[in-house]
Amino acid sequence: MIEIHREDIASLPRCLSHMRADARRFIVFCDDLSFDHDDTSYKSLKAVLEGGIEGRPENVLFYATSNRRHLLPRDMMENERSTAINPSEAVEEKVSLSDRFGLWIGFHNCSQADYLEMVHGYAAHFGLTTPREALEAAALQWSMGRGARSGRVAWQFIQDAAGREGIRLG
Repeated sequence: MIEIHREDIASLPRCLSHMRADARRFIVFCDDLSFDHDDTSYKSLKAVLEGGIEGRPENVLFYATSNRRHLLPRDMMENERSTAINPSEAVEEKVSLSDRFGLWIGFHNCSQADYLEMVHGYAAHFGLTTPREALEAAALQWSMGRGARSGRVAWQFIQDAAGREGIRLG
C-alpha cells in the first residue's frame, strides 16, 4: 500500500510507471481527496484513473476518501460554467472525476432509533460498560452537537465513549 497526498498527485504518473514494472500488486491510497479553486491537478488524476495511452497498470488499484461528493467546490464549478464555451461541459468535466470511483459510501442521516441501535451495537461489541440510559443520553447530546445522526457520528461517539472508559478500540 502506498499513500499519496493530494499535493503529490503530479508525481503519480512517474510512480505508476515504477509500479507497472513490478510484479507485486499495489493499492495507492489518498485520504481526504478534494481540490481548491485554483488547483488543476484533478485533470492529471482523471487521466491516471482512466489510464491514458498506456492504460492503467493491471497491478494497481486507487482508493481515495473524501468528505465531498464532487471533490471540487461548487463555486469552482459555477465559475467554470460561466467562462466555458459550453457551460454544461465544464461542470460535467469536474463532476466526472468522482464518477471514476466505483464505490461511494454515504453517511446519511438516520432515525433516532436507528442511530441508538448503532450506538448500542458498537457499545456491546467493544464491551463498553456505561449504563444504557446514560449511553443514550450522551449519544443524543453528541449527535445534536454534530448536527447529524449517522453511522459516522455513532462511530465517532463510540470512540469518544471508549476513550472515557479507558477502552482501546482495536
